[in-house]
Amino acid sequence: MSPGAGGPLLLGVRHHGPGSARAVRAALDAAQPRAVLIEGPPEGDALLPLAADPGMRPPVALLAHAADDPGRAAFWPLAAFSPEWVALRWAQRREVPVRFIDLPAAHSLAAAPGSDDNDDARAGHAAGAVRLDPLGVLAETAGYEDPERWWEDVVEHRGSDGRTDPLAAFEALAEAMTALREVYGDGGHPHDPVREACMRQRMRAARREFGEDYAVVCGAWHVPALRARTTAAADKALLTGLPKVKVETTWVPWTHRRLARAGGYGAGITSPGWYGHLFEARDRPVERWLTKVAGLLRAADRQVSSAHVIEAVRLAETLAAMRGRPLPGLGETLEAAKAVMCEGSDIPLALIQDRLVVGDVLGEVPDAAPVVPLQRDLTRLQRSLRLKAEAQDRELELDLRKDTDAAKSLLLHRLRLLGIGWGTPTASRGSTGTFRESWRLRWEPELSVRVAEAGIWGTTVLAAATAKAEADAAAAGELGEVTALAERCLLAGLSRALPAVLRALADRAALDTDVARLARALPALARSLRYGDVRGTDTAALGTVAAGLAERICVALPPACATGLAADAAAELRGHVDAVHGAVALLADPDTGTDADGGTRTGPDADPGTDGGLRGRWSGVLRALAGRDTVPGLIRGRAVRLLLDEGALAAGESARLMGLALSPAAGPADAAGWIEGFAGGASGGGTLLVHDERLLGLIDTWLTGVPEGAFIDVLPLLRRTFGAYEQGVKRTLGELVRRGPGAPGGRAGTGGTAPEGFGPELDTERADAVVALVRMLLAGAGGGDNDAAGVA
Repeated sequence: MSPGAGGPLLLGVRHHGPGSARAVRAALDAAQPRAVLIEGPPEGDALLPLAADPGMRPPVALLAHAADDPGRAAFWPLAAFSPEWVALRWAQRREVPVRFIDLPAAHSLAAAPGSDDNDDARAGHAAGAVRLDPLGVLAETAGYEDPERWWEDVVEHRGSDGRTDPLAAFEALAEAMTALREVYGDGGHPHDPVREACMRQRMRAARREFGEDYAVVCGAWHVPALRARTTAAADKALLTGLPKVKVETTWVPWTHRRLARAGGYGAGITSPGWYGHLFEARDRPVERWLTKVAGLLRAADRQVSSAHVIEAVRLAETLAAMRGRPLPGLGETLEAAKAVMCEGSDIPLALIQDRLVVGDVLGEVPDAAPVVPLQRDLTRLQRSLRLKAEAQDRELELDLRKDTDAAKSLLLHRLRLLGIGWGTPTASRGSTGTFRESWRLRWEPELSVRVAEAGIWGTTVLAAATAKAEADAAAAGELGEVTALAERCLLAGLSRALPAVLRALADRAALDTDVARLARALPALARSLRYGDVRGTDTAALGTVAAGLAERICVALPPACATGLAADAAAELRGHVDAVHGAVALLADPDTGTDADGGTRTGPDADPGTDGGLRGRWSGVLRALAGRDTVPGLIRGRAVRLLLDEGALAAGESARLMGLALSPAAGPADAAGWIEGFAGGASGGGTLLVHDERLLGLIDTWLTGVPEGAFIDVLPLLRRTFGAYEQGVKRTLGELVRRGPGAPGGRAGTGGTAPEGFGPELDTERADAVVALVRMLLAGAGGGDNDAAGVA
């Protein structure tokens, strides 16, 4: 059964090896077999004609998944330089029968999750890559430390001029694998004998049809087992009683990045881009490769000339000669590129490795390939919205005021709700308006499985997302899950799912008494209301729920903060206070000046106690927190700061509360917590202290009076507070403290003259003059009337 011995032509290959692919093509040209058998699931035979479709462009993968559980799936990836793909296309061009002969996916996918069988199946060709690394053992035997370098020297750099025996490499590799299997057996994968028994059975069927005139293309590791003389009865016994499930198969696009080991493909290669280049380059591969490198670096605005290319080629050849290699390999070309073109820098070298050594090539499959209805609807939407699936990262900026951009946003949000993470939201650039969205798009091959899984929810993206949202609302266990779901429904425009989500939200909100969970839920509702306004969604029902939730927080928060909280619990509640404060601001209607519950909004100079609106009640809560000694200093300080920023607390009252918090009667740790809450670096506290030396003086006086023993305890808190300030703020504060209150150059209002750059008091005329400029800047940044309207 060995080549040239009168049996079938056994071509043992390395999956995704361009040298193996060239050798397979040469061997098939020389032997001209009547049929070609390829390692792969027989369920894929019906899809093989699609490989000849003009719309099929590798890399692609044969996908098989359980019909009733699409998540149980396996891929068999094929690149243009994969020996299996070369053999398949060779047979189709010559109208020679071609078939898959591996163990059916119906058996592989039926294995229990977590078993070796199932792991092999999910890896596709990885089932032929045993725990023992055959190439690693052979390379070590030959004196190589790197298996990839050994493979390049003995296979990839072999001449292809037609003067060498096309079968010599296969015979040598088969002999080496036979020796390895005599020592290591199945190499740690007990499932291999079952697969090989299935292959032998299908070879017997081919023998009955074509005699011995057929070729078998499989992993080199299997060749010794396929040569072995076994009986049909013995092989049949191994295959009897295997579990079985109904499977569906199709072709899906694949990427070079997923062929790499770094991408998680067990039988992959580390440099698919490099191997693709070796397969495509007819001659002078090193010169052509370094020319590609030069083009990439020029596109990245690096100065690279033809002289750099010539010198890099010379250096790569010199390195190969010094190391005794027949031709420069990837290592030599990268070292030459780094030294000559990258000036020794690893940064451009990383770009080369990412874009060329691995690459972002994404294959294509024809429209005739079978898919679930959901995939067809997604493909239709992608085309109508001109959203092309690409393997590399793509930044997408959307203006929700435009119909097409709004439709793109809805599609991406609906896919995320279905667990299809094609797009990831990112921070918007240039504008913080709610009508702006930024996305980072990247299509991964596994998303085809996610689409198949999501197909159980509906035949269109809209119907599936609606059904999924309703099911998630019914299954949600906590209030926060439902509020997050409500926000996602609004972003995805799922108006039909909102009633079910709001019912679940109202039910859980009525039963939940944990103020922390209530506080976590409110911000999501506030954001939902804001996005609903921008997208024209009716959010009246959501506003009612949000207002009720806010009322319950206003009642429950003060008692929760006055129950002897530990430091970690106080820090967590401080975060909730900040989040609720921001949510209350969002719940106010910017056009009518009313809150979500209909109350009048509090103005900067209004008395919060006379306001019946949500803002007024929240200000009352903050006042209660700020004035209770039983509340941790961290929360009291934060409450004072929020009131001061809102204009609901006079500067003199803030100074009085600070003086009480920093009095000698207060514990050092509690006082330090008060300072952290009031002047934390993330809240602009440093700027406040720069402009109000009275508050700075209070902190300075307290700090100099802290006993030596207590100072060590509060030092970490103080470093955390003041260390977050910008360098310029810290420098100004240091200068003010060095001068001291009342000293020449001190702040106005403290007995001294104003420091350089500060006037004795606010110059309202000069302040008003900048308003027009700010309006123009906001409008020019894309903010439009919505952003500029906030400037008084």
